[in-house]
Amino acid sequence: MALNSFENRVFRVGVEDAAPVVAKFYRPQRWSNAAILEEHEFSAELQAAELPVVAPLRFADRTLHDAFGFRFAMFPLQGGQAPELERRDTLTHLGRMLARIHNVGESRLFLHRPRLDIARLGEESADFLLDGEWLPVELSLAFERISDDVLEAAYEVFDAVPDYRELRLHGDCHPGNLLWRHDQAHFVDLDDAINGPAIQDLWMLLAGDANDMRSQWEWLVQGYREFRDFDVRELALIEALRSLRLLHYNAWLARRWEDPAFPAAFPWFNETHHWQNLILQLREQLALLQAPPVLLSKG
Repeated sequence: MALNSFENRVFRVGVEDAAPVVAKFYRPQRWSNAAILEEHEFSAELQAAELPVVAPLRFADRTLHDAFGFRFAMFPLQGGQAPELERRDTLTHLGRMLARIHNVGESRLFLHRPRLDIARLGEESADFLLDGEWLPVELSLAFERISDDVLEAAYEVFDAVPDYRELRLHGDCHPGNLLWRHDQAHFVDLDDAINGPAIQDLWMLLAGDANDMRSQWEWLVQGYREFRDFDVRELALIEALRSLRLLHYNAWLARRWEDPAFPAAFPWFNETHHWQNLILQLREQLALLQAPPVLLSKG
């Protein structure tokens, strides 16, 4: 049975007289074998530290396999539902788990996986969208100008926190990659694991208006600090990271458009209205980048 995944192909596979497993077939030419194995090794390290991370199964002393030109890995099937992020106890628990993940992640950096940087996530994404004629002609100049302004502001934000500590991260820690079961969060899909600042694994768990995010952050960091210090200067990076994610997401859709699954799932991507909204979102991000960070202000 196919499971919801666009970057890779993921299936639930029944096994006679045994529990089902999940087969993940990696998109060709995206990651090197060395990069995939680093992801698997990190998952195994986290699991060895008794963290609730779904790590690949090992067969014939390997976690990465190939068949008919496709690379794949097998995982145990993990049930669960999305966490209730409006609950204090949920966010405090997630803070504890992420701090422990980061304690493992700081022992060394990835060698074959990328680091979080503006050039890769932001500049290359904006250039790809502009060079590929994705934007309607009448919106191309407006997009180019606002993306340039946003990236310039993002550089200024990162320059103001020049010596943040890099560590190995989950990298894509949004609620869809968390499965909640029996009062426990299970972390899945480390496909985007990277080197970067701790805040990258935390900011996507915050939502709502400024007051909501302040409360959520208070609960999240309360749990985090039970196991690890947090450099509060990294809070200033949140809107820059949000801006980079916005650009990278749209470039990802464009890069994958020849995959038949993408036009079927994202039919709005080619509509003028989408690009108008994206330009508006970037303008809003620019205003946020130029304002005092929400979580560092008293409100």
